[in-house]
Order: sequence, then structure tokens, then C-alpha cells
Amino acid sequence: MEIPDPGRWSDLPVDILGSLLERLSFIDFHRAKTVCSNWYLCSKQTLGPKDRSPLLLLSPEEGGCLLYNPEEDRVYVPRRDFSGCRFLGNSGKWFLVADSQSNLYIVDVFSDEKIDLPRLELVSDEGCVHNLEPLGDDGDFVENLVGGNFNGSRKPAEDLRGRVWVDEKTGDYVVVCRFDRCDYMRFCKKGDDRYREIQTRVGVTVMLKGQADMVLSGYNLYVFTPRCSLRQIDLSGKDGFEDVTKQPMYTWYKPYPSAEEEERMRAYKYISESYNIAVTRSGEVLLVHNYTYESTTTFEKHRMFRVYKRQLKNLEDPETYKPRLVEVDSLGDEALFLDLGITVPADTTLGIEPNSIYFTRDDRFRLMPLSFLDICVYNLATKNINRFPTLSSNLEKIKDAQWFIPS
Repeated sequence: MEIPDPGRWSDLPVDILGSLLERLSFIDFHRAKTVCSNWYLCSKQTLGPKDRSPLLLLSPEEGGCLLYNPEEDRVYVPRRDFSGCRFLGNSGKWFLVADSQSNLYIVDVFSDEKIDLPRLELVSDEGCVHNLEPLGDDGDFVENLVGGNFNGSRKPAEDLRGRVWVDEKTGDYVVVCRFDRCDYMRFCKKGDDRYREIQTRVGVTVMLKGQADMVLSGYNLYVFTPRCSLRQIDLSGKDGFEDVTKQPMYTWYKPYPSAEEEERMRAYKYISESYNIAVTRSGEVLLVHNYTYESTTTFEKHRMFRVYKRQLKNLEDPETYKPRLVEVDSLGDEALFLDLGITVPADTTLGIEPNSIYFTRDDRFRLMPLSFLDICVYNLATKNINRFPTLSSNLEKIKDAQWFIPS
């Protein structure tokens, strides 16, 4: 029997090819689009699989990356080789990636598409207080004050943190980067050939100094500070940025625990805790308290999340708030992805559970020695945690993981 020429796969009739594409999983569908131009054109006319189901990008200990679909309980290997790369953040199917020499890119994990970004040491002179210089080929930098004449501090590649936002329709993007334990951030947008520097200590009000967490939502940058205050920065302008922090400024203190709660917590031993911020679809900022603890009787480890928000003191005056936050009992028909710092519409048909928090780790933005990888979905109402047996049994082989929603 004659063996068909594999080169003719590109010449399959459109109806047959379309029928084939419709039967593929979401990730295989995106793979198939890259086979040839004919398959790509056909994919545009084909009703592909749903592309809003949450996926996980896994970073194995041996390097590279894998894609995991919880709905299928299946692991995929991307076409691109990501050896030596670190994934700093994501926006849809686009990931902010640092290679072994700390060169930065935005990549589509389903195709070969890549956006090159400026080197971190390239920065506009305007408002710049710090110099970064590469140290060899290992991706590390040395940091000095501009005009300083002393030995600078080393900034290891593994301390680099970042956020990215990509507009799927226009192709516009924003990238914000920082090193852990540093006094500034750097950002760039589409068309920039260098970064601009945002100071987090020099010339900044005391309560807004430093960085404990950060969320990038479009051109809006939200920074939660170590003194429990919220700084908001507008990155949309053509010339630099604008600090649009609301005044008067209010601290973000959670409510005092009740006597009953204090008594209950004495039965537990704290292991670690963190505070993160998230921005809802309506633009409301939430504070998420996440902590792990151990029972003093059974020695079992548990994880708990509590969510807080600001509440107006006087409904007729939107500028006055109560001094302490109030606890949020429900996210309603939304789900919170803590890796992204945003909420999205819940849809059980897509595997997005309502009133749930999707979590991987709490030290994505800053170093926390007691933090550990814990891939799970937490229901805010029932307090139940859902983990994934396939991943949990191989957790020692996974260095990092990030939730993402392809579109």
C-alpha cells in the first residue's frame, strides 16, 4: 500500500481540515495553527475550543516549562524551548520571560511569536536615580546611585520580579520590573527603547514608601506598601507617569479579631502569612490575607484566605472611609486569580469556579523565606481547598507554577 506523502497534509481540503481542528483540545488547536499558513487560515474560520478555561504554566526543576489543563488533567509540552528561562508574570497567553542573561521578552506560549524588550540597564535619564550594570553572563546586575563613587549592591537574576499587561486587540503592552529589596521600579510600553524609573523611596511620602505587592491592570499600577497604604500610578501618558494616589490617604488595616477568633487561633501555630492586593472587574481594590498554620494537636498544615475591602463612613460622601477594612464574605459571581491580582467572571462550564481564589504561591512579587508552592483553588464560602492529585504527587519536581487564562 502506498504511504501518503506527509508534505501533503498542508493541502487537506478545508472541510476535512476544519473538521479535524474542531476536535482538538484548546492547546492542540493552538499548536495546529502553527503547522503552515493553510492550517492557520483555516483555524481562523473554525469554531475552536473554548479559550477562557484556566490553565497552569509549570516550571519543572530541570528547566523549561509545561502546560497543564486541570479540566483534562493533562500536561502539554510547548513547541518553543524555554530552557534557562524564568516566567515573571502573564497577561492572557502572553508571558513576561527573562532568559539566563536577564534579557526580557513577552512571548506567546502557544506560538513562536515574541516581543523583544529593552535591556534593563537602558533607562531614560529623566527621574533616574539608579544605574544598573550587567555582571558577566549569569544575568546578575550591580546597582549604583547615579553619580555615586562607591561599590554598588549586587542584584541577583532570581530576585527580578515583573508584571505585564497586553491588549489583545491593539497589541499595546506595559511591562513593570523591579528587583527584590530595591528602591525603585522600571517600566516600558510598546514603542519604548528604554525604561523609565519610578522611585519608591526618594521623594515619596512616608506612608507610600516601599513595595509589598503590585498589580498591573491596563495602564493602572497599584502598589501596596509595607505601611499598609495603597499607591496608584497612571502609566498611560506619553511622557512618563503620573501618581494619582487618592487624597486624603487611608491606611489599609484589617479589623481587630474578635475574642472568639483569638481563642480559636491559639490552637494553631502560624507558619507563614502574606498580604496581597487584587483589583475587581469594577475597579475596586481588595486586600487578601493568606496564611498557613499548623494544628498544635494534630500537626496538620492548613491554608486560609480572608478578603477585605474599604467601606464608606458616609454613603453621601465618597471621600470618607471607615478607619478599618471590612471583611468580604463573598466574591459573588467572580473568581480571584492571585497570580494576576484580578477577578474574572465565573463560569463553571469553563472550569472557573465562582467565589473562589486561584492560588500558587505568595512570594511572586517579593522574597518570603517561609513561602512554598501550593497549587490550589480555595472556596471563600465553604473554606474548602481543592488541589490537583496529578500535580500534588509530583510537587517536588515543580519549581514554580502560574495560573493564566488564555484570553
